[in-house]
Formats: sequence, C-alpha cells, structure tokens
Amino acid sequence: MDLELHSCDLAQAFIQADKLDEGVNGHIFIRPLQGTTEYDDVVYEVKRPLYGIPSSARALHLTLTKWFKDQGFVTAGFEDSVWVREAGGKFGHWMIVSAHISDTLMARESLDTLQAFKREFLTRFEGTDEGEVTTYLGCELIRNRTERTILFRQAVYARKLLQLYGAWDKPSVKTPLEDGVLLSTADSQDVADPVLHH
Repeated sequence: MDLELHSCDLAQAFIQADKLDEGVNGHIFIRPLQGTTEYDDVVYEVKRPLYGIPSSARALHLTLTKWFKDQGFVTAGFEDSVWVREAGGKFGHWMIVSAHISDTLMARESLDTLQAFKREFLTRFEGTDEGEVTTYLGCELIRNRTERTILFRQAVYARKLLQLYGAWDKPSVKTPLEDGVLLSTADSQDVADPVLHH
C-alpha cells in the first residue's frame, strides 16, 4: 500500500480540549497571581485544560476521540491514539490517523481527499497543515516510495541534545560500557517503579 503521509500540528493543544466533568479532574481551582489586587478569599476555576495539569492529556485524547468517532473512525485495536476509517462516506477512501499530543499523522490513499480531510480537521482544531511528513517527534523521516521503505533517523534530535548538554564536541566512543560487560535481569530492580512505568 502506498499511502500519502501528512501531518498537522495543533496549536496550544490542551486548551482546545473539552473540559472533563468527571471527579476532581473536572474541577481545578487556582489562586490569583501574586501582585494582583484580588481579595484573599478569591479563587478561580480553570475552565480549559492547561499544560501542567495531569488530566489535560486525557481531556485532549477524549476530545480527539469524540471528533474522530463523529467522522466515522474507530480506534485501531488496543491502540487508543490511532484511529481508522473504512472506505466510503464523506471522504471516500480508507484512512488512518495517529496523534501524540499536538502532533498528528494522517495516512490516506488519495491526496485530494486527504487535503479535504485536513481542511475539515483544521476547521475544528486550530493548528497548521505541515504537509508531507519529513520529521516527526524530533526525528527525521526519509521515505522512498519507489522502494516502499521508511527510515526513521534520530540524528537531528541526538545532535540537539548533545549540543544542549555541551557534549557535541566531545570524543565519541563505540559504546558507553566497557568491553566484556554482560547485563542480565539480575542487574535490574525486582519491582518496577510505578511512577516511571505506568
């Protein structure tokens, strides 16, 4: 299958999400900023999901899911952030969409119907049409449609990190471990850290 592969980037993605109504996630209050002239007993209720609030990603996911389902998509098996739409209906062709917070990938057979879908998507969600994918999540994507291959490279991302931490001009080594070191499960913790592995 040779699909068109494009991306859209949502602007201020969490703020575009519908507010959660459930439990404590639906009600978050903040005090006025220092230096304001509000009374001591004044608090504000946050009306939109914001970056830094743990439930914001869930709110965005539920908002995207609702919109995609309204367009005839279903989630792809166990992967909740990938949606698939069968051929037929308003957009005609089969399509798959994935999202990682504000970054979406959209794959479809027809460029014309992909363009029409992106216009509708960007009518509901404020963002930019990034066109054909050349980078995604900081990685370079090299696609050879003739050979039907995709190469995902992290060279640009790795370079940025090395430069950020002052290690770009350091001598390189083939491996960070000494030769002959063998690792096994005995070297790891018996119990996974629930904070890191949730």
